[in-house]
Amino acid sequence: MAQQRRSYRRALIKLSGEALAGDLRFGLDPHILNYIAHEIAAVQQAGIECAIVVGGGNFIRGETFSAEGGIDRSVADQMGMLGTLMNSLGLQSAIEKQSIEVRVQSAITISAVAEPFIRRRAIRHMQKGRMVVFAAGTGNPFFSTDTAAVLRALEIEADVLVKATKVDGVYDSDPKKNPEAKRFDTLSYDRAISDRLKVMDQTAFTMAQDHRLPLIVLDFHKPGALLDALTGGSTGTLVADEHKPV
Repeated sequence: MAQQRRSYRRALIKLSGEALAGDLRFGLDPHILNYIAHEIAAVQQAGIECAIVVGGGNFIRGETFSAEGGIDRSVADQMGMLGTLMNSLGLQSAIEKQSIEVRVQSAITISAVAEPFIRRRAIRHMQKGRMVVFAAGTGNPFFSTDTAAVLRALEIEADVLVKATKVDGVYDSDPKKNPEAKRFDTLSYDRAISDRLKVMDQTAFTMAQDHRLPLIVLDFHKPGALLDALTGGSTGTLVADEHKPV
């Protein structure tokens, strides 16, 4: 039986770095950046408090770069953190053009361009109507920005985590390979694990399950999808604990 959707008060949105590159496949595509800013601003303007975690894969993926480049994994991951910081500053500027105040908080100290991550300050920013972008992942190597997104969502007491992707939800098989693949409207964490469905990296997924954090996976390239999902619509796949109202 499908779980009924509801509107959310506070959301954390996870964006991949690759999403910001668009067709350029590297760096920042200004058109995509402005589109993302417009979509996220619409959510904030609807009265939903928002925070963002963004990846850095449009500049460098630490694990891949370390394997291919022969440099230490810790160093490669630190380089990736700097990539997320560049993306965060780009998002800050683009969203502020939508007349919304934005603060960037970094997990690594870089005070000239970003605040340090302070949980209570981040929450206070959102309560005052500002948006917060969390940069540099967790600040530690070997942890993905998916894990950082779950961690920050829990720390700021977000009602839901949205994973914005290029796919319109979670399927029972690869829709690119199987035209008969079924998209789930709602999905339990236990079902996702038992069916070995790839939603996010295992560390992040397990943390979200342990803390019963609702997760929505949606196609961010569909205009209005994010706002619909956060205001009770059926967009995307909702992954949640079976026994918790969502």
